[in-house]
Amino acid sequence: MTTTDRRAALRTAAALTAAGTLAGCGATRAVTAPAAPPGSPPQAPRAFPHHPTQITHGPRTHPRIALTFHGQGDPTTARALLDEAERHGAHITVLAVGTWLDAHPALARRILDGGHDLGNHTQHHLDINSMPEAQAYAEITECAERLRSLTGSIGSWFRPSRAARASPLVETLARRAGYPHVLSYDVDSLDFTSPGAPAITRKVTTEIRNGSVVSLHFGYADTVAALPALLHELDRRGLRAVTTTELLT
Repeated sequence: MTTTDRRAALRTAAALTAAGTLAGCGATRAVTAPAAPPGSPPQAPRAFPHHPTQITHGPRTHPRIALTFHGQGDPTTARALLDEAERHGAHITVLAVGTWLDAHPALARRILDGGHDLGNHTQHHLDINSMPEAQAYAEITECAERLRSLTGSIGSWFRPSRAARASPLVETLARRAGYPHVLSYDVDSLDFTSPGAPAITRKVTTEIRNGSVVSLHFGYADTVAALPALLHELDRRGLRAVTTTELLT
């Protein structure tokens, strides 16, 4: 690539990021992200016939776990978490909120380019289980369209917002929207309560076992601070942090 080409690419990326910021929370227009580089095709929902529709954990027979992050909050914190995971050779799963993608569209490609899973955590992060059918379906499909416009795919997974598990209705709506499974978890870090990094590390490491799916969040400084110790403890136990897709494969 020539110097002129590199400058043009940088100007394009800056314009895309600015467009996403101007869109803000709740915006409805699609934002186009940079094209995927060779070798990183879009991820699409995959059915795992031997697993239930609502997945809380993977096989207990392999020393692997999935760290799953609710994608919302300060993008600087998100990038710090991604960088830390990659330094340790860990892959994670990010369930992104649609309005967050509107505000920070470049993060969708950043997540995929790091080898991580990217999925749907509804458009506005409201209590989806309490919504009427049409509103709940819109929450799923609007976020799916954000993901499609940014990556070419509706994402690998769907996780309900404001709930550990989807109601039967939301489970049905997720399947209708193209997601064969709803991703739950069996270990809740409670990092959103900001209990301090040691408490997060202690709760997760006390409860994880082979196949665990752990719920964590972008946007919390305690989570960033806890991640190095958590990954070190996983290494010490011989547990690999992999994407949810890898966990179930």
